[in-house]
Formats: sequence, C-alpha cells, structure tokens
Amino acid sequence: MPIIVNLDVEMAKKKVKSKELAEHVGISKQNLSLLKNGKVKGLRFKTLEKICAYLDCQPGDILQYKP
Repeated sequence: MPIIVNLDVEMAKKKVKSKELAEHVGISKQNLSLLKNGKVKGLRFKTLEKICAYLDCQPGDILQYKP
C-alpha cells in the first residue's frame, strides 16, 4: 500500500500510550492497533482531527505517501 502510517512514531515521540489515545479519540484499542499497523482501508477526517489535536501534530506527520 502506498500510504504509510507513522502513528506509532508520533505516539512514541509524545510518549502517548495506545489506551490513552484510543480513549481520547473514542475508538477501541483494537481499531487503533489496526490503524497503527496500516491495516485499515479508510480513516474519518474527524478521527484524524482528534488524533492530531491530541498529539499536537499535522496529518502529514502521521500519513506518508510512498509510490
């Protein structure tokens, strides 16, 4: 898949645990894990917005395009 998810990198930089982020965003830890591993086919902008707000980052810090 040409979209690389760097969510785990951003979480490590900010020292945020999966449980903490999942609770804030309002998704399950399982869904967050799937997102971190790039196993999802889509992501709602609202969810991305909440993740970025909590991690104080930009969407481009989390998502990367590699052809």
